[in-house]
Amino acid sequence: MYSTSTVAVPEQPRSGPRSPAEARLEVRRALEGRFRDSGTPGDEDAVSDALLVASELTTNAIRHGGGVTDFEVTLGDREVRLSVSDRSEQLPLTVRGGDEPGDLRVGGHGWPIVCRLARDVVVSDLRAGGKRITAVVPLSSS
Repeated sequence: MYSTSTVAVPEQPRSGPRSPAEARLEVRRALEGRFRDSGTPGDEDAVSDALLVASELTTNAIRHGGGVTDFEVTLGDREVRLSVSDRSEQLPLTVRGGDEPGDLRVGGHGWPIVCRLARDVVVSDLRAGGKRITAVVPLSSS
């Protein structure tokens, strides 16, 4: 005869920002440190692009992915690599608006923004479930 029991397993601690504002703050701090250390001013347009991509990826993870489970900012020589993980295995979708000019739709704007501003976007399945989206944003608009 077999017996079964239920054991409560604590949820792994969440790592990373709890809001898009926290994601932007983490990216801004990393970039400010880079520019301060190098003694060169940052390209304001490129910084704005990186902040917007971080914000959109975080918003999507919160709204559609069950929350942010990990967040990484990695600075390269001429780029910033942003990685956001969430609990969902569902791939991001581009949502079409209406077929008539002027038709409006609610939502669905973040993913196209990420794909437009990032030089490279990769979606990876995570072994423990969920996915990681990594976007590489150039730090120079030229």
